[in-house]
Amino acid sequence: MDKVERSWILNDWANSAYSVAITTAILPIYFKDVAARGLDANLSTALWGYGNTAATLVASLLAPVLGTLADFRGFKKPSFAAFTLLGVVATALLACAGPGDWKLCLVLYAFSALGFSCMNIFYDAFLVDVTVPARYDWVSSAGFAWGYIGSTIPFMVSIALILKPEWAGLPSRDAATRVSFLITAAWWGIFAIPLLRNVKQTQGIPSTARPVRDSFLRLSATFRELGRFRAAFLFLVAYFFFIDGISSLIKMSAVFGRDIGIPMPSLLGMILVLQFVAFPFSLAFGKLAERFSARWIILAGILIFLGVTCAAPWCRREWQFWVLTLLMGTSLGGVQSLSRSEFGRLIPRERATEFFGFFNVSGKFAALFGPFSMALLTQVSGNPRLATLALVPFFAVGGGLLFLQRGKLGLGTRK
Repeated sequence: MDKVERSWILNDWANSAYSVAITTAILPIYFKDVAARGLDANLSTALWGYGNTAATLVASLLAPVLGTLADFRGFKKPSFAAFTLLGVVATALLACAGPGDWKLCLVLYAFSALGFSCMNIFYDAFLVDVTVPARYDWVSSAGFAWGYIGSTIPFMVSIALILKPEWAGLPSRDAATRVSFLITAAWWGIFAIPLLRNVKQTQGIPSTARPVRDSFLRLSATFRELGRFRAAFLFLVAYFFFIDGISSLIKMSAVFGRDIGIPMPSLLGMILVLQFVAFPFSLAFGKLAERFSARWIILAGILIFLGVTCAAPWCRREWQFWVLTLLMGTSLGGVQSLSRSEFGRLIPRERATEFFGFFNVSGKFAALFGPFSMALLTQVSGNPRLATLALVPFFAVGGGLLFLQRGKLGLGTRK
């Protein structure tokens, strides 16, 4: 693995700390227990779900335009840098949200999520600049794998501070949690630097005198010609559904855990173990994809997620949720990384950012529905245990479409 590939992978190492601490674990628990203090438990869960939906909607609307703009040579790295900066600053400012500040917390989270989501459009698209198609599966899987390990370092420091704030001279768990937001922001910002220094945009189209106007023209043209890239389009349709289920589990799992009474130390422990399990399995998925079709491996992961969402409402003992956590860890990074590399294989390299804009907007628009469905089912039923059942149709439809399209997509053969 050369210097450029390592520099690209380090950004997964960097931003995965945000995904664990802010999207999945620490902030959702802090929102439930502190920022939304005084609110009804079901209402706070619904607000978190609706807040995720709003942030995702904005990112979804921006994604295709940003993708077409950044395909012009010279735009990809500045765009990556700008949204990384937005995400890092907003994450650090979360430390300002205290008890009862649920509105401020949601607004700052929305800006951090916008920075994170839009940054990933350009990060994903850099895959075609840092390696060759034959190495897409392995490099993409390595990014996710090392991202899981990288995220555990600031996360473990944060857990130690939260559980034992007196060790750092902090007055309370609330104060320690706010410090963890600063730690996460610093980790993300520092380890994004190697990509900014060492990765260059090698694929793209020549810039024009009016890039913004021409971006909209190209976007319109791409909508019209999507039919020419039938394999990529069909894959996006399936991806739209199954990535919604995965994104929703990531965003809502900590809130779900608190609602059903899992103690905070156990919940943080489950999320930490999830990262360690996901590391070797992400690499394993990448190796399996070299022998079998990446799409068959993706389908196997989707079936595991389907089983987890069906089983979760009926679990009552803590050890049962540990088992579900381990099962999620086997597929979490593999499904996401192979989806990224498989899509990269189906699109023209010189227009990668434009197409990854559609890839990300597909995922982002899909992610509008999962948290919303979970929040709505929780409010309507009054039973938070049923929330994960709202995700069953997303995995079933996404996996079913991918399976039915196997002939048209060349499923079962290596390309």
